[in-house]
Amino acid sequence: MRVLVTGATGFIGQALERALRARGHDVLPVSRTTRDGLQADFSQVPPRAWWEPHLAGVDVVVNAVGILRESGRQTFRTLHTDAPVELFHACVAVGVKRIVQVSALGADQDASSRYHLSKKAADDVLRALQIASVIVQPSVVYGAAGASAGLFNKMAVSPLLPLPRGGDMAVQPVHVDDVVDGLVALVEQPATGSRTIAFSGPQPLHLRDYLARLRRALGLASGLRVMPIPESLFRMAAALAGRMPGSMLDAETAGMLLRGNAASDRDFATLLGRSPRGVERFIAAAEAEPLRRQAVLDLWLPVLRGAIGLVWVWTGIVSLGLYPVQDSYALLERVGLHGGIATVALYGAAVLDFVLGVLTWFSPARWRPFVWATQLLLIGGYTVLITLFLPEFWLHPYGPISKNLPMLAAIALLWALEPPRAKP
Repeated sequence: MRVLVTGATGFIGQALERALRARGHDVLPVSRTTRDGLQADFSQVPPRAWWEPHLAGVDVVVNAVGILRESGRQTFRTLHTDAPVELFHACVAVGVKRIVQVSALGADQDASSRYHLSKKAADDVLRALQIASVIVQPSVVYGAAGASAGLFNKMAVSPLLPLPRGGDMAVQPVHVDDVVDGLVALVEQPATGSRTIAFSGPQPLHLRDYLARLRRALGLASGLRVMPIPESLFRMAAALAGRMPGSMLDAETAGMLLRGNAASDRDFATLLGRSPRGVERFIAAAEAEPLRRQAVLDLWLPVLRGAIGLVWVWTGIVSLGLYPVQDSYALLERVGLHGGIATVALYGAAVLDFVLGVLTWFSPARWRPFVWATQLLLIGGYTVLITLFLPEFWLHPYGPISKNLPMLAAIALLWALEPPRAKP
């Protein structure tokens, strides 16, 4: 069977393509960056006339394109509604046997978020077309390669987790392998009618219970500690987080989380021929420790980066006048700096410290290796000079110089964990 899969480089699309090929199907992957398949940018809304020649000989189309947050031209309307609708009409025109639309649980008459409304708009068009179709509505999908799984793992390993309403929102998480098995079954079934199936786990859970089970699956024996916070505070924090690049939390996703996400798994279990797996089986024993470590790093590296930036900024502020200037000059004199040179050294170093702190917080990824290298050289230089000219500071009970050692190690860690530069 020839199957066209859109969103083939995405979380679900990639797994589906592998599964279909393993079953012997001829797969035509579609994405905006593919090197092996059909290249199509849904943000440009390819028209139905463009799709028609590419659909020749295709039996089933699976649309797995989706975004959780808008970015530039990648908007909910273009990717979730306008582009899929053009594809659906092209499928009807050329006689594709069936369309499988990966929508979302919550894309229904009660939808209020732009994410859900854009999915629902495409679903409604598909239901009205004269073509066999299945609209799949997954709940929260968990898989080691998924961004949402990374977020939930990070929440699960937190020492104290602030949640609105104490985390009593309903979720019914489903594993990506079960989602893919269900999609493969729909591709291989005879094409008849139009229906909608919720892809959900075996039982609804409170969000706090889901995270507590993930925490145990990740190998942590201590229980999840939840601190209830006002819903208004959560929405405010989500709105602020939405201004940060790469954040999965914004005002829209906060509203979706507060609404809850659960449905009966009866039809899904019938499709699979078994019950979908529970949260306890989401993480294999061999994967638990690597996932726990990654979650801990994801949680604490931003904190570490923020703390290091604060050290540099505060050092700069203190050196600019909070610490007695005459005492600073006295120390510089012992290093061999006098008069105007000492003034330049004092205030120049203070400004440099302050700038390095700001760059630690806000510099783009391509600048950060330079920032880390500069910090390492500067701290190393300070340490050598103090060791040579002010060695008594090594014996100070507060450890002002010995504390440079963990500082150097922390900066080296941040540098080592920078993502590799993309090859041209």
